[in-house]
Amino acid sequence: MASQLSPQSEPAERLVGSDRVLALLIELANRPGGASLDELARAVASPKSTVHRALAALTRARLATREGAGRYALGDEFVRLAFAYQDARPEAVRIVPALRALADRFGETAHYAILDGAEVVYRAKVDPPVGAVRLTSTIGGRNPARATAVGKVLLAHLLTDDAAVAAWARLHPLAPRTPRTLTDDGAFVAEVARARALGYAVDDQENEAGVNCVAIRVGDPYGEGAVSVSGLSYRTPLHVLEEALDDIRAIVTASY
Repeated sequence: MASQLSPQSEPAERLVGSDRVLALLIELANRPGGASLDELARAVASPKSTVHRALAALTRARLATREGAGRYALGDEFVRLAFAYQDARPEAVRIVPALRALADRFGETAHYAILDGAEVVYRAKVDPPVGAVRLTSTIGGRNPARATAVGKVLLAHLLTDDAAVAAWARLHPLAPRTPRTLTDDGAFVAEVARARALGYAVDDQENEAGVNCVAIRVGDPYGEGAVSVSGLSYRTPLHVLEEALDDIRAIVTASY
């Protein structure tokens, strides 16, 4: 999803002052290999002189760093602040022990996510200690709610009947992400109804090919979220995760 501060969505003449500084931070975050002054000036559609001044301010604050050959990169202080904030979030402090226990129990990746409009945002993720295969999900990353188990179980709680789910689906159509993505509104309504009745939702390789998932909703003083276990379909078939729902609920209840 494009940031509201990206030059693609914000006219160049409005990208001034603090907007430019924020746009540069976002641009640097998307360039792990760094970028030159010329590249950054083009990216934010601003004169090199003003971009240089903004980069100097970011460098003084250690939010950016100037590396060899005149290239700039995100600063270690920015990374430290981001991780410190994430680790101190109340819901992350509460849920990470449960995610670790789930990752240990199943040898697969466990997530905690919240609903944000038509998307889910991953607030925490724990990979298993051994045998991990990297999934595309990242902390702070987003996926369509329609294609994820966490999204379906949260929508089942938010939208209390089929008519509400159907209306939501019409407003949020989804292009196929895999051959199994439920793009048909009727099938999606039935799936959310199933999640509401059973108290959990599944993703049968709908968001990422070869990966299935089960999710349960987690109530929290800080907001509503969902916990999921995502497994490689050849190693941990969906029916294995569904048959272990009692274990998943027990681990979350004991740790959360």
